Amino acid sequence: MTHRILLGFGLALALVAAPARAADELKVGDTAPDFTMKGSDGKTYSLSDFKGKKAVVVAWFPKAFTGGCTAECKSFKELSGSLKGMDVAYFTASTDKVDENTKFGESLGVDYPILSDPDKTVANAYGVINPARGFANRWTFYIDKDGKIAAIEKKIDTKNAAPEVAAKLKSLGIADKK
Repeated sequence: MTHRILLGFGLALALVAAPARAADELKVGDTAPDFTMKGSDGKTYSLSDFKGKKAVVVAWFPKAFTGGCTAECKSFKELSGSLKGMDVAYFTASTDKVDENTKFGESLGVDYPILSDPDKTVANAYGVINPARGFANRWTFYIDKDGKIAAIEKKIDTKNAAPEVAAKLKSLGIADKK
């Protein structure tokens, strides 16, 4: 009898400890959650502004002014010419405050907007918040012109992030040249 109780308790504990978000995780083919976030350039961007017009890439990163995030954002700066030649709006994004991402963008001389989601509303909608660390995982979302998720990349080579994004966009065919 005691064995059954312990087994039942262990099973209940395992179910409670299992990640609750797994069933809700976004996948290819899902409609991307709409967002409105302020960019490091002072403008506000909404996914709905691009629907029917351009594909959108949102490359989430954990924290401004850290090594991997700096390498990733520099990669986007260095390949901006190739990406700007494609029919795509691309952004990096974090849960840092707008002023922090603005300073970060200025320090790197980026020529694209870094989006801020300090209240984590959008990050939670995209399922990118790392519960152990409290900020975004380094995941990239590719959204087609119809607002559907065309791909999600969860393994990012920070130094080659932008070339990999350009190659992925070409392979998906969602952001052909302008």
